[in-house]
Amino acid sequence: MLTFAVKLTHNPGSMDQQDVDRLRQHDFSDRDILDIVEVTAYYAYANRIADGLGIVTEPWIPDDA
Repeated sequence: MLTFAVKLTHNPGSMDQQDVDRLRQHDFSDRDILDIVEVTAYYAYANRIADGLGIVTEPWIPDDA
């Protein structure tokens, strides 16, 4: 699951049916796969909105978080 999410984050254009099939081989349902894709995509979307608006993190959040 994490390998799938990292690939989707870093190389979304390279995702293919084999990536989905690998998750199914590990007993992820279609609904599970949809949830993984939606959460991964939303996190990327929210970060790009924040970055695009120049939002900075709270001072108590470490830079490497």
